[in-house]
Amino acid sequence: IPLDEISWIDAFLEKLVAQQYLFSGSVLIANQGEVLFSKGYGMADRDQNVPHTPQTRFRLASLTKQFTAMAILILASQGKLTVQDPICMYVADCPAAWEGITIHHLLTHTSGIHEFTSMVNYRGLRATPSTPEQTMARFKDLPLDFPPGEKHSYSNSGYIVLGYIIEQVSGQSYEDFLKQFIFDPLNMQDTGYDHNSNGLAVGYANRYTTRPADFIDMSIPYAAGALYSTVEDLYKWDQALYTEQLLPRAYMDQMFAPHVFIPGSEQWGGW
Repeated sequence: IPLDEISWIDAFLEKLVAQQYLFSGSVLIANQGEVLFSKGYGMADRDQNVPHTPQTRFRLASLTKQFTAMAILILASQGKLTVQDPICMYVADCPAAWEGITIHHLLTHTSGIHEFTSMVNYRGLRATPSTPEQTMARFKDLPLDFPPGEKHSYSNSGYIVLGYIIEQVSGQSYEDFLKQFIFDPLNMQDTGYDHNSNGLAVGYANRYTTRPADFIDMSIPYAAGALYSTVEDLYKWDQALYTEQLLPRAYMDQMFAPHVFIPGSEQWGGW
């Protein structure tokens, strides 16, 4: 990428920041293994005038799911499960409706398990700490939205169950497993499980205010959305995905292979 293009991107982002926080965050640009640009824009904490930097820690929200998927495949590579295993092998008091669901269905959002974040009581419960078992109990006995494998429907619920399976199979907490097998090997020292006290960038209700967004206890999103990281650590993660540092090639190929067609997504590949 020519330097003048980097300069244009920088100037464009600065212009957005100047327009009442049309952008606020951190940016890292790399090409073929070389970091070309890394910079923070705007404030990580508007009250305290703390600026964003490339080392600012952000909540990852649903980017957490790719780390959960990697953890499952690491367990598979260790011979402790296969993605074709029925989830009832690992879920205590597994409901009859889940008997046809495999780990693969959870990974690919094709299980049919009802989405707990769309339930009417979700907003009232999301600030209250919850164990994985307690969260699963909210949707465990509901009818499936469709038979397993019949279609694709984005599912936080499925990734809650995957986190629970990781803990059952490994004998470790979800947090400890990811630290031992992903974050420590990649030297991702600014990445982890958010305990609501990790010095993260403040999320705001909107771009005009210093009022923080509504609180969500991170035990609720759990393996579907509780991690935090920085642009620099995410670059380490990205680079590792071109290697066999975390998984043998056969499993990496499986991770990146298209599995499910997503209607309406043809413009970006459809898979």
